[in-house]
Amino acid sequence: NIMNAAKYAANNKLKSKSLTGNDGGELKNLSNLNINIADRSTQRIQEMHIIIGHIICELAEKSL
Repeated sequence: NIMNAAKYAANNKLKSKSLTGNDGGELKNLSNLNINIADRSTQRIQEMHIIIGHIICELAEKSL
């Protein structure tokens, strides 16, 4: 469960990052870095999360 993992990380001084939608919910507050897509449309949120995932992978590949 994502919330359990985020709570564990917060309680154990681990850094966490998250991708959220709508208002970010509780996960936004538990994460050290949160990228929130402030939209109610699940399709739009998922599309943006996919794009962000591709950007992160591209940056990782370039750094290797």
